[in-house]
Formats: sequence, C-alpha cells, structure tokens
Amino acid sequence: MITAARPANLHFADRIVMAILPGPRGDGTSPVELWVGTKMACPRPGAEKVGKTAIMGMMPPRSMDEPEQIKTTADTEAVNPPAPDSPGSPGLRQDLMVLMKVRLNFFVLVTTFFGFLLASRGGHVEWMKLLHTILGAAAVAFGSAAFNQLMEVELDARMKRTADRPLPSRRMDPLAAFGIGWVLSAMGIIHLAVRIGNLAAYLTAATIAIYLFVYTPLKRVTSANTLVGAIPGAIPPVIGWVAAGGALGWEAWFLFGLLFFWQLPHFIAINWLCREEYESVGYKMWSNADLTGRKSGWLAAGYALALAAFSLIPALRGFANVFWTITGPLLALIMMGLALKFARDGERGSARRLFFFTLLYLPVALLVLVVAWNGRS
Repeated sequence: MITAARPANLHFADRIVMAILPGPRGDGTSPVELWVGTKMACPRPGAEKVGKTAIMGMMPPRSMDEPEQIKTTADTEAVNPPAPDSPGSPGLRQDLMVLMKVRLNFFVLVTTFFGFLLASRGGHVEWMKLLHTILGAAAVAFGSAAFNQLMEVELDARMKRTADRPLPSRRMDPLAAFGIGWVLSAMGIIHLAVRIGNLAAYLTAATIAIYLFVYTPLKRVTSANTLVGAIPGAIPPVIGWVAAGGALGWEAWFLFGLLFFWQLPHFIAINWLCREEYESVGYKMWSNADLTGRKSGWLAAGYALALAAFSLIPALRGFANVFWTITGPLLALIMMGLALKFARDGERGSARRLFFFTLLYLPVALLVLVVAWNGRS
C-alpha cells in the first residue's frame, strides 16, 4: 500500500493535529468524520468539472467536446422515481436518526452530562437525576432537529450534502416529521419540569425557541446568524449544571461562554468548506464570497483567541486549578494557530484540520475541566 508522505515543513499546529488524527480512508473519509457522522460532503470548488479523475471511482475524463448533461431533480425522478423500499435506500431507522440528527446531538448530550457532573463535583452524583436530565435534553434536541429540517426542507433539497435527508428526498411525510418533532419537544420539556425542575425546563424551552424562531430564519437575513445560533448551542451545559442543583453564578456563565466561543471557529470552518452551497440557497454566512479563506481564517483566529482569554476566568474566580489554567488556554491557542495557518494558505486541507481540531477540543477541554474543577458550588 502506498501512503502519501507528510511534508517536512508542516506548521507546528498542523503537526499536533496530524499526530492525533488518523489519516483518511481510501474514500477520503477520515475516522473522525465516520464517528461523528459529519462527512464534509461539500464538494471542492470545481471538483465535478471535466477531467477530475479522482472522483466517482476514478472515472475516465470526459472529452472536452462532449457536452455535459445536466439533469434536474424533476428529470431524475421522472426517469427513476424514488424507491424507498429498494435495497440501496436508507431504512426507517436510519431516516429517523438523520431527522433527529442523533450523532450531531450526541455533543449536546455530552455537554449536558459534563455540566451536571461539574455541578456535582465535591458531592454525591445523583445518577437517576442525571439520567432524567439526559432523557429530557435528548428528547428536546431530537425534536428541534426535526422541526429545523421541516422549516428548511426546500433549501435542503437544493444542497448536495442535505438533498438525501428523509424530507427533501420525500422518503418521509412532513406530517409524520412534525408529529415526531412536536411529541419529542413537548415530552422533553414536560419531563424536565416534572422530574428535574422549572429552571432546567425554562432553559430548554428557551433553547428550542431561539434555535427555531430566531436563528433559523436569520440564516437568510444576516451573517450574524452564527452568533445567534451559538446561544442555543451554549445552553446545554447550563441545563446540566442547574439540573444538578448549581446556581446561575460565575461557573454556569463560564460553561456557557466556553461553548459559545468554541462554536464560532467550528462553524466558520464548516461555512467556508460549504460556502458555495450556502450561497446557492441564499444563506448569509461570514464565509460567503471568501475565495481565499483569509477573512474566514482571521475570524476563526480571533474567536479562538477570545476563547483562550475566556479560559482564564476559572483561575481568576478560583473554581479551577492550575491544570486548567495552563491546558485550557493552550488548547485554544492551538486552535488559533490552525486558524492562522488557514488564513495564510486558504487550503481546504487547512480548513478541515481546523474543523477536526474543534471536534477534538470539546471532549478534551471538558475532561480537563472535570479533573481541574475545585467544586465551589
């Protein structure tokens, strides 16, 4: 087997990420993508054009004189109508997982779990209460994902990376998806109110409200939608925190801020990699028209630096020890280094390494916090 040699002049941050992350499979999918279910399906600009033999199983290049045939979705369905029960189509179980974004929402549950765990440091962990917290948070996260896809079904149908979802591909009835979203969201909020407490239920309801009724419509209005979308994404650890009995003090706001700032470089990398598809459906993103990646890279670097500075709050307030004081900012500075590398070279590989490192940052940072937490609350 032939493997590509790694360049000797790699940036320091690149060396760290490449030492941690395994290389891609033969189909270009990295093990990290497989685990989180976040295959970056957005095509490289111009990748589908004539002569790109590295795609579609090494197909021979089309002659330059041969006209490219473009088929619309309607044309394709007219010739080959969808066959939901065919062996090649996803089954109901897989469609439900996609509708509820189960793998993506795993991170929501992880942050909720760690928020609960941190609030319990120095005391007894109420495992049954933790279980009910996770159940309620999971139901709401899955339900809101279904509602989100209902609101964006027409746009999803126009993007390659989302066109095969159950709603745009017409494998699932929108009424069924609405029922799933409604039942899960309502059950989750009620479950948290009854078994955990009103504050956890209020925070969860605020999360779904901001996500669906503020962030989702803003995606076609202003690029500031990313900042708004980071708010519901930062609330889950606070839900876990208050569920365990923690107060809405410095510790809770720190957990919120940590998730808020972490999301920004993460989504900037995704925005840039998928910018052409986002632009095609009218989404307003920071990376729109940023062909060189310079703007996106500098934005990501700025937010990573803000994350590094924000990571010093536990040391200033005394609720984490020196282990976090060193490791927390260092992890964010590595992220900043990757963002700066991307800003300089504008390569897709640099953007992908930034994206992958943001995925690694979150569990590593949370584990370090658990070890370093002083458990004041």
